[in-house]
Amino acid sequence: MKVAIIGTVGIPANYGGFETLVENMVCQNHSDNLEYSVYCSGKNYKDKHWVYRGARIVYLPLKANGMQSIFYDMLSILHALRQADVLLILGVSGCLVLPFIRLFSKKRIIVNIDGLEHRRDKWSKYVRRFLKYSEALAVKYANVVVTDNKGIQDYVKEEYGKDSVLIEYGGDHVLCELEEGAEEKVLHDYQLEKAGYSLALCRIEPENNVEMILKAFAASEELLVFIGNWGKSEFGKKMREVYGGRKNLRLLDPIYDLKILNVLRSHCKFYIHGHSAGGTNPSLVEAMYFGKPIFAFDVIYNRETTENKAAYFKDEKGLLELFHEDAAACLNNGLAMREIAERRYRWDVIAGKYEKLY
Repeated sequence: MKVAIIGTVGIPANYGGFETLVENMVCQNHSDNLEYSVYCSGKNYKDKHWVYRGARIVYLPLKANGMQSIFYDMLSILHALRQADVLLILGVSGCLVLPFIRLFSKKRIIVNIDGLEHRRDKWSKYVRRFLKYSEALAVKYANVVVTDNKGIQDYVKEEYGKDSVLIEYGGDHVLCELEEGAEEKVLHDYQLEKAGYSLALCRIEPENNVEMILKAFAASEELLVFIGNWGKSEFGKKMREVYGGRKNLRLLDPIYDLKILNVLRSHCKFYIHGHSAGGTNPSLVEAMYFGKPIFAFDVIYNRETTENKAAYFKDEKGLLELFHEDAAACLNNGLAMREIAERRYRWDVIAGKYEKLY
């Protein structure tokens, strides 16, 4: 069976959650009867692999993000129709073509509608309308709709009257062997002490409550290490300008080395998760594997992901209060996070769920 995966920047993964999903699905494929093709943006890869971890790679000369993403996804869909039995489409921006495809093709189409992109504050009202329209077409014309969080699954049922399949994300890829002395070296390089800092990691966007988190820590004496793409947007640049000079706020550029992240996650005091939109967020799932107390913004998606066993905040005051949680509550929080992650968020489980849909 030939499965084409459409809608990501590509693999090797170096961008976001969908890319990590695809790379781990490909790695988990041990079947002689399943062949993946992954559509990748030629603009993002100087070194091109025509076969990667057993998957066939198809490069298109378009960007996978911004306005070009619409044409990138549509061209990928049309190209895949010629050679694939199943189309796995991640995201909805290219789903404008699905009504036309249904007129002449009976290929099986599976769409993961992502995290309700039309609700994200970063988009203009016209982009949000387009994304909502694309979402509606995706839900109507896909053979199977995949949602990554119970909150989004309920939304699809209420909004469109259609059942969807719940498949979340894995996080066990973040667990890796460290060389002797590596932990001490990383902590020394970043001038950190074990359990002496809190950690946050995300794209620097308003909807991730970046400013709320920075304000709360600025009003405390707690040390925060905040990793993100601060230079990517005007918002990020402003946040770095306003808060970057404070002694207890360390605003670091993106870190992609899993071993460094492993150390930073392993030894933080608290992990702060401010996402307010989307579904099951990959960075939250990854953090859960390290068994640290998680303080998450109080929305249905985060509560579903953590099974209501993390600690939650709605504003700066609420976050500040969580700093004084008693030791037993923090210990139980961390233990629960690891147990949930090991039970629900493993890549072998996730890959198996997708394979059943093909």
